[in-house]
Amino acid sequence: MTTPSATHLPKVLGTFQLWGIAVGLVISGEYFGWSYGWASAGTLGFLVATALVATMYTTFIFSFTELSTAIPHAGGPFAYARRAFGPLGGFVAGFATLIEFVFAPPAIALAIGSYLNVQFPAIDPKYIALGAYIVFIALNWVGVGIAAAFELVVTLLAIFELLVFMGVVSPGWSWAQFTALGWAGSDQFSGAALAGILASIPFAIWFFLAIEGAAMAAEEARDPQRTIPRAYIAGILTLVTLAFGVMIMAGGVGDWRTLANLNDPLPQAMKAVLGGNSGWLHMMVWIGLFGLVASFHGILMGYSRQIFALARAGYLPRSFAVLSPRFQTPHRALLAGGAVGVAAVFSDQWIQFGGQTLTANIVTMSVFGAIVMYVMSMAALLRLRHTEPDLPRSYRAPCYPVFPLVALGLGLVCLGAMVWFNPVLAAIFVGLMGVGWVYFACTADQRAAAAPDALLDSAP
Repeated sequence: MTTPSATHLPKVLGTFQLWGIAVGLVISGEYFGWSYGWASAGTLGFLVATALVATMYTTFIFSFTELSTAIPHAGGPFAYARRAFGPLGGFVAGFATLIEFVFAPPAIALAIGSYLNVQFPAIDPKYIALGAYIVFIALNWVGVGIAAAFELVVTLLAIFELLVFMGVVSPGWSWAQFTALGWAGSDQFSGAALAGILASIPFAIWFFLAIEGAAMAAEEARDPQRTIPRAYIAGILTLVTLAFGVMIMAGGVGDWRTLANLNDPLPQAMKAVLGGNSGWLHMMVWIGLFGLVASFHGILMGYSRQIFALARAGYLPRSFAVLSPRFQTPHRALLAGGAVGVAAVFSDQWIQFGGQTLTANIVTMSVFGAIVMYVMSMAALLRLRHTEPDLPRSYRAPCYPVFPLVALGLGLVCLGAMVWFNPVLAAIFVGLMGVGWVYFACTADQRAAAAPDALLDSAP
């Protein structure tokens, strides 16, 4: 039996820290993962896919912010869907978010291993990834204030490094190199190019994946009705600018096809311009790690809050809702998500299939969870506007209902394209949700016994 004080998170975060979390959660997506989209779409096709996805994320964030300020809950999307659609809606959004946030860190951990492998080729990247889990679970364990301060510092360093990358490679950049065979391996747009654009959508999403995770820190935010909108709007504008800048500059410095299936496209692009012995390249490897670390550390924070919130509401075993007596952090939730992530890192034989790398398949699995959650969140916003018009909303989505409907519609397009081009991973995702549903169906008494939470249920 836990005391009330053991199940509530302290409020310690301000606007700048929340911005650091929002951008830091995502910024590794500017360093790796997105270039896999070139393999199917080419540079021009992937540019179209990224523009489509950037539109979805921009309208989504301007709409999602209304939910996160009106319902500042550690469960984020789970809490919004639960309030709008009841326990089953909460399950769908909560477990989809859990899949997103548990599968994203192993992909980032493998990229950390690949970056360090450039400097230490004798070390297996998987063991570096394991070390990353150990170090950053420990850092998250000792307190959200320390964790958020660290996140802000490494995020600022990561942004600085991306700007340096764009400046350093600019002398070797040309539009002709960027557009060479830029439509799915052809210099002409065709039906194959359209198919490639749709197939590349998960990797365009990787540019922005997990920005919504800052909502899971809403319970720990001071004055969330003011700090969250500022952090989210500044965050999405920062990320859109960086995404297009990095992609365009990396694609025009040589043969972009050599970067399409790598975990470290930016160092390799820089090497094409400066050679393998440049001091800039070594700086890119070392400082570039800050981008990966920022996202890895931030997403660990996010999944721990999601597991904590689901357990507190009775959707997962109650033991995961216990906070560390000394640090008041969800330490058991951190360990549980870490165990799944480490298993994924060492799972070559069962995740590496379909002609894609292990990292690409983990990325796609994470994106499946994200898209389902985005659709549920926009549906929850539309429903709550109808069922709870008097719910206090210090921030309202602009251009309502156009923005949430655009985000919802593009989310459904992305989901359909992903299912069509990734049927095996789609089946695995459905299987994981099915296992979660069995647990959900068998634990109604556990949810009924959970402590009341005014933010989860609609007012009578």
